[in-house]
Amino acid sequence: MTGRPYAVPVPKGYRIGPWEVREPVASGAFATVYDATRAAGDGELPRRVALKFLPTGTRTPRQLHHLRDLAEREVQLLRRLRSPRLIRMYDTLTVDDPDRPELDGSTVLVLERAEGSLDAALSRTPRPDAGPALLAQICEGLHQLHHAGWVHGDLKPANVLLMADGSARLADFNLAAELEGTHAYAPVFATPDYTPPELLWPEVDERGTRIRPSADVWAFGVLAHVVLTGEFPLPGGTSEARSDAATRYARGREELRLSPGLPAAWHDILQDCLAPTHALRTTDTAALLRRVEEAAGASRSARLPRLRPRRWRRPALAAALASAILGAASLAYTTPWESAPAAAAPPTCEKPVVYENADGRGYMAGHSGTWDFTIKRGDGGSQVRELQCLLRHLHGITEVGEVDGDFGPKTQSAVVIFQKRAGLDPDGMVGPATWRALRKGGKP
Repeated sequence: MTGRPYAVPVPKGYRIGPWEVREPVASGAFATVYDATRAAGDGELPRRVALKFLPTGTRTPRQLHHLRDLAEREVQLLRRLRSPRLIRMYDTLTVDDPDRPELDGSTVLVLERAEGSLDAALSRTPRPDAGPALLAQICEGLHQLHHAGWVHGDLKPANVLLMADGSARLADFNLAAELEGTHAYAPVFATPDYTPPELLWPEVDERGTRIRPSADVWAFGVLAHVVLTGEFPLPGGTSEARSDAATRYARGREELRLSPGLPAAWHDILQDCLAPTHALRTTDTAALLRRVEEAAGASRSARLPRLRPRRWRRPALAAALASAILGAASLAYTTPWESAPAAAAPPTCEKPVVYENADGRGYMAGHSGTWDFTIKRGDGGSQVRELQCLLRHLHGITEVGEVDGDFGPKTQSAVVIFQKRAGLDPDGMVGPATWRALRKGGKP
């Protein structure tokens, strides 16, 4: 905790929906995040979550409407993506408590609970051994976001969360914006060290700041340099000095001097990510992801399915949100005691290991820690890879075929075999009960 006053003070034990508020986790200018446990209600949801309270205070009805609209859009986006590399949002609630005017009308986001942030991990270990693998997962999350037609807008270590199994998730989508063709409109960027030169002093119109996906690519390049070397890629002892250096670099008056400590496999990748102008910067995050996975020595993630064309709704979202969230401090949905995020011997596909999270103790194969997310034939991604690894290498069901991240007929047949062994309904779909049996090695 930073010691700052809570934007939304909520007493311990307060009930909202099925959740009971526990200790505060983090607070910024416009929201406070609390640890919470499920006191009643849907047993399919996790027992512990993070609740992000957005205040009422002096907010106008219009501002509150757009905050709720943002929350609902995020829920729809994350459910549509079915993505294990973005922090999950389970629900949105509105406080109805006239006896507590400071809380009445607040919007509450029910979020997946993390164990720590990359920022906190880097403060303990500036060049973590798991850094390359984490970068591959971060890049996968960025690709998933861009593939769905969104720009994150504030990618940095504080907005990368580490789960109990050591995997990474992108989080804090306050500045995220939906693309309209090649651009999106968002509030002014808030973190200069991770902002590309063209957006350090942007022109802001009634719709906000015009940004491109290449802004996220620049931020990834800076983040990767910090993770791999412990240093920023541009010189300067302060953010202001580094911003000045970035401006000189973009104008051809400063060279990009990547650290000598940067591994050779990453040099060309970061050169492309940190090109001085958006026109020279790589924007194909699918190709970038493959290069990052190769440099990190990580297994290839599954190819994402083609999405149906989006229907544009309320294209001026960013401008409406700017008055409500501009200047909001970044929040990391982490525990205040900063638990160690990764085990000493990380799991692999061939050697799953036991780990523990809010759902209990169970085996993990290194691709996804989900216990409650339903996948079925036709799906793809890291959750499918996790399923395939557990079936083949923990339960010995070789009929699953290759570990390729695609939920095809072989994987479905292997699931049915496992479900029959575990005494489950052999429907070929992997929901909470099947995950529980897979991870625990028997019946749920």
